[in-house]
Amino acid sequence: MTDLARPPRLQLLLAFAVVYLVWGSTYLGIAWAIESMPPMLMAAARFLLAGSVMYAWARLTGNERTTFAQWRWAALFGVLFFLIGNGAVVWVEQKLPTGLTALIVAMVSVWTALLEWFRPGGTRPSGMVLTGIGLGFLGVALLVLPGRGTGSVDPAGVGLLMCSTLAWAAASVLSREADLPKSTALVAGMEMLCGGVWLLLVSLATGEWPRLDLAAVTTRSWLAFGYLALIGSLVTFTAFAWLLKVTTPSKVSTAGYVNPMVAVFLGWALAGERLTAGTLLASAVIVASVVLIIKGKELMPFPLKAGRHVAPPGGGVTPAAAPAQSADAA
Repeated sequence: MTDLARPPRLQLLLAFAVVYLVWGSTYLGIAWAIESMPPMLMAAARFLLAGSVMYAWARLTGNERTTFAQWRWAALFGVLFFLIGNGAVVWVEQKLPTGLTALIVAMVSVWTALLEWFRPGGTRPSGMVLTGIGLGFLGVALLVLPGRGTGSVDPAGVGLLMCSTLAWAAASVLSREADLPKSTALVAGMEMLCGGVWLLLVSLATGEWPRLDLAAVTTRSWLAFGYLALIGSLVTFTAFAWLLKVTTPSKVSTAGYVNPMVAVFLGWALAGERLTAGTLLASAVIVASVVLIIKGKELMPFPLKAGRHVAPPGGGVTPAAAPAQSADAA
């Protein structure tokens, strides 16, 4: 903990509830937003709006200046985190259930552990972490292999999500060596702005603009969009950044296995998504995988260098000094 004063228990619980519930609900929010909005255009508008507010707030409340080199890094992470990371989630949710999407996104933790091992100078993971890695791939296999009782799953969508989580994990590891501002809010604003621009370019290239009919956008889609941009990206970031100041990163990283459970429950309760025995088994295996990886890293005698990003592709980006785990996005 960096703050000497112990925060009020109720305030602490409320902040954790925001990080757990809001990030877990962003998957359902995406599904509702793209019901009547073009997916890439919706994602672009979301992050351009949230990034503009975050960047303006960071500049007005701080004196840190940005450099051209830092903007180049932000542009790169805009591709990895938002164009590939979040963009794939938004695109896939046109076909895949939100709960299943969130479970596969939890693979960010698995990929991160592998990349930390294979990067130059990396450390071999403990037996607990290796077990978690194996369980992660087993859980995905249980979700997608035929005859496992999880229903029909689009293999192309699953493959795209796996690429999304790999890109997110690679960027999380790479960001530890990047030349970025010290202000977490400033980094978040820069990366969301760059990511929004990349998503907007893809939206233009794929011809989404002619398909946009504002009169046809439903009230539910507008409310979901506002929720994603303001609550999912801005409010949750504030709660997350505060938690990192008043408690340990390992406790904050527990969102990595709570968020998928929240997403699965909300998909079942509010979107009518089926919860088969196979889905429940795969869910338990994947959540156990994330738990083992997080706990295994905590027990390492020489902890890995802190990462800067812990939000998943479904939620909002949250650069901070915490282990790189899935927690946003999307």
